[in-house]
Amino acid sequence: MKEIVIPIIVGVAALAIGILVGFLIRKKIGEAKIGSAEAEAKRILEESSKDADAKKKEALLEAKEETLRLRNETERELKERRAEVSRQERRINQKEENLDKKTEALERKNEQLDEKLKANEVLREQINEVLEQHLKKLEDISGLTVEQAKDELISRVESEARHEMAQKLDELESRFKDEADAKARNLLSLAIQRCAADHVTESTISVVTLPNEEMKGRIIGREGRNIQKLETLTGVELIIDDTPEAITVSGFDPVRREVARLALEKLIADGRIHPARIEEMVEKARREVEAVIKQAGERATFDVHVHGIHPELVKLLGRLRYRTSYGQNVLQHSIEVAWLAGMMADELGVDGAVARRAGLLHDIGKAFPQDMEGSHVELGVNAVKKYKESAEVVHAIEAHHNDVEPKTIVAILVQAADAVSAARPGARREDMENYIKRLQKLEEIAVGFQGVEKAYAIQAGREIRVMVKPELVNDAGMKLIAREMAKKIEEEVKYPGQIKLNLIRETRAVDYAK
Repeated sequence: MKEIVIPIIVGVAALAIGILVGFLIRKKIGEAKIGSAEAEAKRILEESSKDADAKKKEALLEAKEETLRLRNETERELKERRAEVSRQERRINQKEENLDKKTEALERKNEQLDEKLKANEVLREQINEVLEQHLKKLEDISGLTVEQAKDELISRVESEARHEMAQKLDELESRFKDEADAKARNLLSLAIQRCAADHVTESTISVVTLPNEEMKGRIIGREGRNIQKLETLTGVELIIDDTPEAITVSGFDPVRREVARLALEKLIADGRIHPARIEEMVEKARREVEAVIKQAGERATFDVHVHGIHPELVKLLGRLRYRTSYGQNVLQHSIEVAWLAGMMADELGVDGAVARRAGLLHDIGKAFPQDMEGSHVELGVNAVKKYKESAEVVHAIEAHHNDVEPKTIVAILVQAADAVSAARPGARREDMENYIKRLQKLEEIAVGFQGVEKAYAIQAGREIRVMVKPELVNDAGMKLIAREMAKKIEEEVKYPGQIKLNLIRETRAVDYAK
């Protein structure tokens, strides 16, 4: 038994020793591999760190270069802007200095004019004293009754006073007003240029292009007879200034301005410019404008699908193309109202054709000339009644400004469409209507004087050109009419600045060689 146990013990011990030796050998091999892996990892980390540092340095260098480039561009742009601002400041300062100088010169001229006006008042007082003395002497010497002597004195003194006053007024105006007007124009033109608005130009002027500068002299004519003829026939003002190869046609009435523009273009194309030819071309231009008016009316009825309107109403619609209300074109406004009223009527199940018809005709009264009495509502109602429009259309026109209570859905829709079109942002300018009314008032005052044949307000209301009847008004009488007209305008009209009254007395002799 003992012999068997010993070999077993020896075998177990040998096995244990073998296992221990194997474990130690395996441990050595593992430690060697771990050391090699750690060395490889350390090498990789070092290489990665070096690459990262290189890329970091490269990125920083690129960022610095980009920053430097942006800084240089910003400094250059800032320098250019500062230079531009400096130039603008110098220009503004120079303009302000010029404006101050011109204002001071104008004030001095106004003071001189006031002094002359005071001297004129003293002269008038002296004339009145002389008249009183003449009255007393005539009563003592003539033996006439007071009424007879008064009538005779009044007739004589009135004639002398008219002549002397006309001479004095002519002298004062010729000596001072020309220069004052020139200074005022320069001052006003400078102010207008600094705050000019596009709608002023679009509303009151037209520009005619000339083939050459020589044409300006031909249009003016000998002693200005051609340009005076054209301005008298059309009622506008032709502005011939330093603008190269262009003439400006100025006037508040767009129909007159269009007639003048067309006539001028025809004269330029024809080449024969003299008073007789001007009359012929103005008449031809008027006929063409009438044709355009008719086409505009027909186009409006076609656009809104309204048919069967009387031809005279179509012409009145066409005239609305040349009318504005608070700066809004009346024909375009009427077309817009027609569409709005028609669309709302269709949505409500009402007759859209009647609504469009009433909307198109609601402002037809504005097509009538200014000498017609009554509001545009009254004139429009009378016109559509005359040309047999339906009662529903008549009522809608009559009620669109609440002159009468609206009783139909169509009348309410037209009223609403009118308000929507007028209230659209930028559609109207309130001061435009007041401006037109002031110009019409000036023309009405001028025409109201005895012996006046025609009157036109031009230069945006700063001048009134009045044609008098030569058989009723003489040269001396023109001065007194101008003075009385100026006083009446001062009393009845509010206006900025001053208004020039330009009276023209023309005598013609016509005969025929056979």
